[in-house]
Amino acid sequence: MIKITLPDGSQREYPQPVTVAEVAASIGAGLAKAALGGRVGEGAGARLVDTSHRIDADAKLAIVTEKDAAGLEMIRHSTAHLLAYAVKELFPEAQVTIGPVIDNGFYYDFSYTRPFTPDDLAAIEARMLELSKKDEPVVRRVLPRDEAVAYFKGLGEHYKAEIIASIPSNEDVSLYREGGFEDLCRGPHVPSTGKLKHFKLMKVAGAYWRGDHRNEMLQRIYGTAWATKDDLQNYLRMLEEAEKRDHRKLGRELDLFHMDEHSPGTVFWHPKGWAVWQEVEQYMRRVYRENGYQEVKGPQILDQGLWEKTGHWQKYRENMFTTESEKREYALKPMNCPGHILIFKQGIKSYRDLPLRFGEFGQCHRNEPTGGLHGIMRVRAFTQDDGHIFCTEDMILQECVEYTALLQRVYADFGFTNILYKVATRPEARIGSDDSWDKAEHALMESLRRSGCEFVISPGDGAFYGPKIEYTLKDALGREWQCGTMQVDFFMAERLGAEYVAESGERKTPVMLHRAIVGSLERFIGILIEQHAGALPAWLAPVQAVICCITEAQAEYVAEIAKTLQKQGVRVAADLRNEKITYKIREHSLQKVPYILVAGDKEKASGAVAVRARGNQDLGVMPLDDFARKLADDINRKV
Repeated sequence: MIKITLPDGSQREYPQPVTVAEVAASIGAGLAKAALGGRVGEGAGARLVDTSHRIDADAKLAIVTEKDAAGLEMIRHSTAHLLAYAVKELFPEAQVTIGPVIDNGFYYDFSYTRPFTPDDLAAIEARMLELSKKDEPVVRRVLPRDEAVAYFKGLGEHYKAEIIASIPSNEDVSLYREGGFEDLCRGPHVPSTGKLKHFKLMKVAGAYWRGDHRNEMLQRIYGTAWATKDDLQNYLRMLEEAEKRDHRKLGRELDLFHMDEHSPGTVFWHPKGWAVWQEVEQYMRRVYRENGYQEVKGPQILDQGLWEKTGHWQKYRENMFTTESEKREYALKPMNCPGHILIFKQGIKSYRDLPLRFGEFGQCHRNEPTGGLHGIMRVRAFTQDDGHIFCTEDMILQECVEYTALLQRVYADFGFTNILYKVATRPEARIGSDDSWDKAEHALMESLRRSGCEFVISPGDGAFYGPKIEYTLKDALGREWQCGTMQVDFFMAERLGAEYVAESGERKTPVMLHRAIVGSLERFIGILIEQHAGALPAWLAPVQAVICCITEAQAEYVAEIAKTLQKQGVRVAADLRNEKITYKIREHSLQKVPYILVAGDKEKASGAVAVRARGNQDLGVMPLDDFARKLADDINRKV
């Protein structure tokens, strides 16, 4: 007798081994129809299986449907195979390689004699829909490794054969067949192609075989798949909105910045974009001053020996830009930490000096792969609002609590109130004792508990020198952006010989807290542009107000108004062109200027302006002083 325990604690008995599909059918016809797979076992030992999986001993079982995250992943994984099936039907000479699940979808890499075209993509998607309607069973079988290699070589699928040949010879491999297509895969998969209804192919891109630029360039077809039609449509609408908000597109349209192949991965800031940068930097500079940070500035180039002492040379060498002078090797700094330690070491420090908080707008360089660069979101040269707190062990908890509160206030000022918290714990490759890691991880988790923040744990994702809190923002489209960090480090200061004089008179090594709130200013500004769809709030807008004359008769009056507002610190422009006022208003509206002021003869005579707020809001005629107060209030309230 086989006893199956269900998630609600109820139990069912079967006289002989039973499949997941049979258990679902015994519960109800609706569940049998909805079943995509099963989860056998519980906790870390649980495993996902197909509905055809046979259970031959007492077990705990949960039926997986499209409502489960695991079910959606199975749909996406199976849709990747459906894509490969369709490609092989339409282009029999194409060779299949790998097709994993990714965020919101999947991809599959193919080797083919010519590039796939948009028309090809449309044809492939249409064939996928036909195959889905056929509702063909997805059937699993297992072969010895060498037999599987021979099988795929016989089909002419040399990439698959190479993948299987890399598996230990004593292992069996599983294959999944649907109709005339069979693929290597661990699984699990949905029971039939009819479960795959809501998908769309998105684009084709290049990808090197096994990620190595020395290998053949393959064609990667990306797709998305969802459990319901509504989910698919909502995702496509979100992508459409995200495209409108793309910071690269808006950067060009609003004349904020550009990227140039003469310096790949770096940003050329235009006057308007640099105005936004300066506002963010000056805001963060005020945060430094008001929260006990002393601003410092370290050099860009540091000797290789220093990076060897910190461990970065061994761990991070391939991502560092290096240079040589007078037979000495140097590296452009990829982070600011070692420089801050060298500043700390100048002069004798006492326990009374701690906590000592250094802050720097430090420019860093990292040799990111070209394929990973993305506008100003992922660059090779960036500036961090980088800070390091040197403190004693018993100060860690309070410093972390205060930092989280500060970060929440800063994010709220920029319009972000939805923050996710994650604690990344010790990786396998690390320095320092387990006891030190225990203390550091406890301090971070306890600080979030005292701050009233729910958090998740990400095992093994900490830096090699310490665990960290990652602070992730959710934007207007629900997308997540990891920005802020707080890292506890017991080791780097010791490696570079930093000490303070304790109350007892003995020399001790300070604990070093690495922290950044916005992180990379370039990336954060990109996030802000997309969050606000380019319509930055008045306090951040590169041009806060434009003043337009209706005719040349008001040109002198408009120029005087502009000078008056400039003296008050307003970023203002005067439009004195001999153009129709409707044309001017439309043009500045497209530039997403918060306020457009119009001056005709009546306004000139009364010393006033007609005010239009962004979004085509007519605020009427008001004295210039009243407008100046309104704008000042907007800036003060960060709106």
